[in-house]
Amino acid sequence: MIIVTHMFDLSTKIAVVTGANTGIGQGIAVALAEAGASIAAVGRSSMDETRALVEKCGVRFLEIKADLSSIAPIGTIVEETLKNLGGLDILVNNAGIIRRNDAIDFTEEDWDAVIDTNLKSAFFLSQAAGRHMIKAGHGKMINIASLLSFQGGIRIPSYTASKSGLAGITRLLACEWAAKGVNVNAIAPGYFVTNNTTALREDQDRNAQILARIPAGRWGSSSDIGGAAVFLASRASDYVHGTVLPVDGGWLAR
Repeated sequence: MIIVTHMFDLSTKIAVVTGANTGIGQGIAVALAEAGASIAAVGRSSMDETRALVEKCGVRFLEIKADLSSIAPIGTIVEETLKNLGGLDILVNNAGIIRRNDAIDFTEEDWDAVIDTNLKSAFFLSQAAGRHMIKAGHGKMINIASLLSFQGGIRIPSYTASKSGLAGITRLLACEWAAKGVNVNAIAPGYFVTNNTTALREDQDRNAQILARIPAGRWGSSSDIGGAAVFLASRASDYVHGTVLPVDGGWLAR
């Protein structure tokens, strides 16, 4: 039991988590903190709740205000983390947005907004963190993909493209960086209670259709995602590279 616990111990690690103010990002930040990691939480809005939950775990917390709709703040995110927390061992690319419309009516503005946030910023933040991790000879990167990395979905063309692209970038970076000591993997959440799924949950018919397809019989909560993140951030996953791990209540199995 002691050996198993040690494999998941993150007490000397420093993690950057984007989109950490609510939902999946907050759940991951708290889970990593419970495993001992110090947290640099990146987001556009207040992270007072996340701060309280993380600091309750007895670890350090750094709030970095940044809008990842462009790559402008990326250098600052890495610099502030290194300056204030003294390292960067784990990166979780969770920040993301969604726009809904029929493909035939989808606008270029909505396409670019989603791709820029979900894919472009994730890649260039990985690049910036990767430079540090490769020099250090170790690091863990976790991209938050989606069931739409595997499936087409409806009325979310740019989101589907971004999450399919993120799965591809995960595999590419794993191929380039595995031998340099950096693990790059992804988690594909299923249907979770988040701001992005509010419209689906409020649509009575669509909500019923989704629940009928999930073997677990419920939407996921932020606490359901933490274990997978701790695994991929820890020594337990040292020989895991380029995987996209579904955490979906069994959705893809049905």
